[in-house]
Formats: sequence, C-alpha cells, structure tokens
Amino acid sequence: MNRIREWISIKIVKAPGLIVLLGIFIANAAIIGISAFIISLMAPASMEDTGFWSYVFHTITLVLGVGGVENLIEDIGQANIIYVISCVISIIIGLVVFTGAIIGYMSDFISSFIENADSSSRKLYISDHIVILNWNTLAAEIINELLHKNTKEKVVVLVENNRDDVIQDIDERLSDTIEAKNDAVLEAAAHMSFFERRRYIRRYGITNKLTIIVREGDSSSTKQLNDISIKLAKSVIILSNDITGDSDGFDYQDRLDRREKGNAHTIKTLAQVAHMTAAEDSADHQQVVVEIEDDWTLALVNTIIEHKMRKGKCNITPVPVYRILGQIFSQFSIMPELNIVYSTLFSNKDAAFYVQSTSESSLSETEFITAYLNDHLRSIPLTVTGGEGVTHHYFMAGDEKHIHDSEPARWNHDFRVSLNPDFEINDKHVIILGHNSNSAAIMEGFDSFSGEWKKKDGTEALNVVVVDSEQNLARQDHYKQYSCVKKVIAADIFEKDLICSVIGEFIGGNNGDRCIMILSDDTLSAEEIDASALTYLILVQDIIGRRVENDPDFDLNSIDMVVEILNPKNYDIVNNYSTNNIVISNRYISKIIMQVGEKEALFDFYTDILTYDDPDSEGPDSKEVYIKKAAEFFSSLPGACTAADLIRAVYHSSPDDNKSVVLGYFRPDGEMILFEGDQSDIHVTLSGEDKLIIFR
Repeated sequence: MNRIREWISIKIVKAPGLIVLLGIFIANAAIIGISAFIISLMAPASMEDTGFWSYVFHTITLVLGVGGVENLIEDIGQANIIYVISCVISIIIGLVVFTGAIIGYMSDFISSFIENADSSSRKLYISDHIVILNWNTLAAEIINELLHKNTKEKVVVLVENNRDDVIQDIDERLSDTIEAKNDAVLEAAAHMSFFERRRYIRRYGITNKLTIIVREGDSSSTKQLNDISIKLAKSVIILSNDITGDSDGFDYQDRLDRREKGNAHTIKTLAQVAHMTAAEDSADHQQVVVEIEDDWTLALVNTIIEHKMRKGKCNITPVPVYRILGQIFSQFSIMPELNIVYSTLFSNKDAAFYVQSTSESSLSETEFITAYLNDHLRSIPLTVTGGEGVTHHYFMAGDEKHIHDSEPARWNHDFRVSLNPDFEINDKHVIILGHNSNSAAIMEGFDSFSGEWKKKDGTEALNVVVVDSEQNLARQDHYKQYSCVKKVIAADIFEKDLICSVIGEFIGGNNGDRCIMILSDDTLSAEEIDASALTYLILVQDIIGRRVENDPDFDLNSIDMVVEILNPKNYDIVNNYSTNNIVISNRYISKIIMQVGEKEALFDFYTDILTYDDPDSEGPDSKEVYIKKAAEFFSSLPGACTAADLIRAVYHSSPDDNKSVVLGYFRPDGEMILFEGDQSDIHVTLSGEDKLIIFR
C-alpha cells in the first residue's frame, strides 16, 4: 500500500492529467457496475435469464443516450399524454440539473486539480529520496551528477522562488549532458558491428531515469518539510541560496557583503532539518550534507553537530566549499594533470573512489593492503581508517562490485622496481591572474606544499606571482604572509599593457614547470560571471600566439594553463581558446556533495588527499595523490610489465612509513591510463616522459 500511495503521490505532481483520467475511468466503471447490479435485482420476471453482462450493456446504453423510456411506456399511442409529458420533463430536468451540474462541477474540479497538483500545499508521500533545500549554481550540477549513475533516483527540490526557472535550468542541464554523452558513445561505437554497437550503447549510453519534483516554499518551515517527507529521505542537501536574483547592483552588493560575514539562513535551515531527522520516527542512517562558505557558519554548524551527537542521532556533514576549492586549485596549479584524475575519480561514472565499512579490524593498513593485493586484481586498495568500532577501507575501482571480486594471483612475483630515494620536486612557477572567494585557501594550500617540499638546499620549490586589482590585493594584505609569493602586481583588468608585460616576463623568464592559473570572480552578478576569466584568457593566448610566431621552436607544452569557470555553459567558449585544463569549480563540489550524501566516510578521505602535510608534523600525516615523472620516480625505468606487476612491485618497494600505490599514468601526449578492470590484462611499457599517478 505504501508503494501504491507513493506512486500516486508522485504522479499527482508529475502527471496530474493521467491521475484524473485514471480516476474518471475507475469512477465510471464503478457506477456502471453498481447500476447494472441494482437493475439486475429489480428486473422483471421476463428478464431473469439475462446474464449480468447484458445488464452492464443496457446500463451503458441508458447512460450514453436517453434510452430506456420504452421500458416504461410500451405503447406511446395508448399512453396518457400527461404521463408521457411528465416522463419527458423528468428526463430533461435530470439531464440539466443532475448531469449538467455534475459535468460543470467535475470540469471545474478537474481544472483546479491539474492546476494545483504540484503546489506546495499538497503533501507528497515519498520515501528513500534525495532532498535539495535552496538553489544555487551547485544544485543543477548535483542533479546532473546523479544522471551518471544511470539508475532510478527520486529528487525533491525546495526553493524559495523562481520555481519555473529552476525547472528550466534542470531540464537544460540534463538534456545537454544526455546529448553530449550519447553522441560520444555513438562516435566511439561507429566502427563496431551492429550487435556490438547495440551492446556498447546499452552499456555506456545514458537515459534520464530521474524523477525530479521542484516545489516552492520556505526551507525552514516544519509543515513544508513534512510535506516533502523529509523524515523518510535517504539524504538531505542544504545549499546556500543564490543571491543574484533579479535585484539591482546595490542590493546585490549589500547581500554579498552580508553573506561574506556568515550565512544565518543556512544555520536556520540546518537547525530545523537536524531536529526533524533526529526524531524517533525518522528513517535511520539519513545523511545531511551542508554547504559551508565561511568560517563563521562552519563554527555554528559544528556546534549543532555536537549538540545532536549528545542527543543521539547525528549524520551531519559540513562541506566547506571555500576550503576544498582552494585546496583543489593549489594542487591543480602545481600538478595540472590532477584535474583530469579528480574529474574522473570524484564521480559516479567510470573509475572512482569507493569505501567499504566493516566492524573494527585487527589488521594494520599495511597488513590489509598486502593481503588484499594477493587475491584481488580488479580494484586497488588505498588506505584504511578506523574509529568507534568501525573500519573504513578505501579503494579505486572501475565498478564498486569489483571490490569484492577475488581470484587467484596472476602476476610476476619476481618483478622488481628500484625507487629513487632522492626524489625531489622540480621548481614550480605559478602566476595567478584574478581572484575568487577561495583565494586565501588557495594560498594556504601553496604554503603547505612549500613547507612539505622544500628543496634539499632549503630554497622554495614553489614560486608564485599574483596579478590582481589593488582593491582585492589590499583585502589579502598583498599576500605578504606567504613566503612562496615572490611578486604581487596591482593591475586592473582593463590595464592591458601592464598585464601583458607581466605575463610575457613570466613566460620568458622562468625555467622548470610553469603554470598560468586564471580565476573566475565568484562575487560578480550572474551577468558578469566568467567574464574576467575569459578576458585574461584572451590576453594570455594572444601573448603565447605572438611568441610562437617569433620563435617557431617555442614549446607550447612547457606551459600549463588552469582556467576556472563557474557556469558550465561557458565551457565551449573557453575551450575554443585551446586551454588544456578547464576547471568547472561547481562541478567538483557537486561531485563531492553527491558522493558524501551516499557514503559519509568518503568525505574524510577527500579532505585527507586534498590537504598537504602540516610542515610542523613529524613524518607524513596525510594521504595525497601526486603526479611524478617516471624518469625521476624510479632509479632506473622498469621493463615491460602488467599493471598488476607494477602496482605490487612499487608498493612492496616503498618504505613502510610512506607507502606508494600506482593508480595509472599519463602518456606524453596527455592521455590518461587508469588501472581499472583486470590489472593482469593491462600491459605497461613506461618511458622517462610518462607521468605516474601515485597515491602516497
């Protein structure tokens, strides 16, 4: 009965016309059936042998036309004229008063029902769904990430206003993704035979299996949260409201200034959600994920978590997006290939990170990984964490089911590698153009990297140049507190000559790895989003183009570019300028939020790998992913082998206090090879220019 009620509840919102049609059919069938039964009981003796279905037929005839009078008046010529007129008047009155009134009432009722079917006043009977409270640029990406699971999911979105615009945003985002993905699948399958192509398309193509309901209302209202069955949801995602809206520039700036101090609306919403999901009649193991944009809000969210932990139920995970994005950008500018790695592994498609939780284990991390490598060839064990009676095992695999596929060992036990004990990070040179609200967190990531990877002579391995407006530089105190920042240039985006001069000097005056990082100002209004980033990109590409004209031997691959955009719709525009690393920052956060909503333990893992070691700690205190050139990582390049050989040889050759796990590698042309699937079937022949993906 619960499933039937849930189905009806969803269809009332998504397809009210279908429910009305179904109701009319059932009501008419019931009326005809009951009428036929009554007629059969009152039938004259001459009709006793008539079957029930004959009565059904006569009833339908009577309802559809004005038939049946002949049963009352056998011979109209002999009947009393007053009696005949009375019968006719009765029929007319019945048609007008009864039938006409019913038709009018039902017509009005049906119109009202369809119009109000998906209004916030109607309770939604639903369970095991995902609830998204509030709306901003992250929300559409979160729903889009669900699409890649290619499984049936139910999503309820509660927004304060602009419901129709939200529905349009979702439809456009999903349509673009489905079209792009399926076009790529069709292109990849073009050379296959008919049956192979059909199998390939069924396996890798995607269709929209999501049921999405968007409602308008107050995200902190008890009634409206109850009306979307929040107590029965499997996960609740609380986002910050979009502050752009339709306001003028002054109103927008005022709201922006208030938002930067803290987000009281998020706290209010979380307080209500935490109270309801902690109730005894709420579902168990609900995950509440909260987007955090500042330290003030984070501190209050942690206070709510501590209070709820003392009360009992507590599955609240704060996701500080400002800190995570800062860490991501600092890592991408130092090792740009990580953009490709993370965009794949922080996802529901293809290879990904997975976690399996069990009761507390007595095995150490090294013991578990060693034992796991002995009889598993389709997934790679990474690390183990534990606490409070639970052990979490983390893996990289092409599919979650591969984690459990055990099979006899099939690798060369005699294969050996020699790691370079004196491995040192090459000089890294980064120029940052512009800013975003995560700039301080980006610099903290740089600072941690510099502390962890100082060169043997004590000098900095990382050198940073910042170009930004005087106003924004002043807000960051011109980055004086960071030793890795070597130069700060105050230049408004319209000062073309000065900016071009600084970029040209950076490109021509540094040896080693060089990266140009362009940030998109996320404090601008919706109309201006990504405009500054695109302007910087045009200037950079013009400078590089002129340098190539003057020096045909100039190596374009010697300069990496990382360009941030906030709106995925601008991807094609930016991509036209041949940038090799486009970072859609909202997409990264949406991937993390979506996965944390399903597996809370993944958040600790992501936080760990995005954070470099504390320079004041003794020895390694976190796990990280690095890109290391094969010629520098090994003392001598290993010979031809399989991925199974390489993974195990590197793991057993690395020191016990700092184990390394190979996840794959990049070829010199930029192609990424991840070790997913049967590792014994992946053949590897490394060159000195190949770059290894190392989990350390």
